[in-house]
Amino acid sequence: MSVVVTGATGHLGRLVIDGLLAVLPADRIVAAVRDKEKAADLAARGVELRLADYDRPETLDGVFGKGDVVLLISAPEVGRRLPQHTAVVEAAKAAGAARLVYTGVLGGPDADFVLADEHKATEQMILDSGLPHTFLRNGWYHENYTAQIPVQLEHGVVGSAGDGRIGAASRADYAAAAVAVLTTDGHENRAYELSGDHAWTLAEYAAELSRQSGREVAHQDVPAEVLRDILTGAGVPAPFADILVDVDVAAIGRGLLEGGSGDLSRLIGRPTTSLADAIAAALAA
Repeated sequence: MSVVVTGATGHLGRLVIDGLLAVLPADRIVAAVRDKEKAADLAARGVELRLADYDRPETLDGVFGKGDVVLLISAPEVGRRLPQHTAVVEAAKAAGAARLVYTGVLGGPDADFVLADEHKATEQMILDSGLPHTFLRNGWYHENYTAQIPVQLEHGVVGSAGDGRIGAASRADYAAAAVAVLTTDGHENRAYELSGDHAWTLAEYAAELSRQSGREVAHQDVPAEVLRDILTGAGVPAPFADILVDVDVAAIGRGLLEGGSGDLSRLIGRPTTSLADAIAAALAA
């Protein structure tokens, strides 16, 4: 039996591979990738590489084996996810995989905002497949904001979430949760609502960034149409800008990404990464 990680060269996938290597022999880990050259460093560490292109279902033949535990990291291309995920699930089922672990979104079927639609449809498709499964319903990442720190230091933090609280955690926290459910028992046919221990508002984020950077970082809460214009003006494609605005208004603003279940810290056996530590790490980098 192997643990197969799809999307293994992405940010989350690499962290999962790192975590798996700390607890499993390398010959039990498979990285399913679109481009083996990008994964040469993983092969050098003893991880088996298998070509797997979500958009070419024929490449998935032989990627999964009977008894494998498969991690399906949700595809990055919003709007194309469902057929891509379907190809993976069908291949895993045909191969006789023991369990499929899927990284969805906080709230699962109750997440009524646009970005959640493909995740909800994927969860239902996995349920319909009959595969034993684990749903990792990830909340927001600290990195969704800290990656923008250079821009924020110049222009401030702008959003349309009002006083909505964000139960964010680090990408490494979510990767550690995936490693836990991939390598331990008791997770079959369960769903975990994953979020940080302490939720924060965008105003609190701006204040913490100001404190640590020594520069005044203003927070502006603007109408949705203004945020959309700002995003498209910065080069974000209009359809994706609409989704980001909807996340602020329909998800964060309504408390749907606040979390608070405690599932994440329980799975990883430690507190989740704090906002202060996430900002400090980003500034140091």
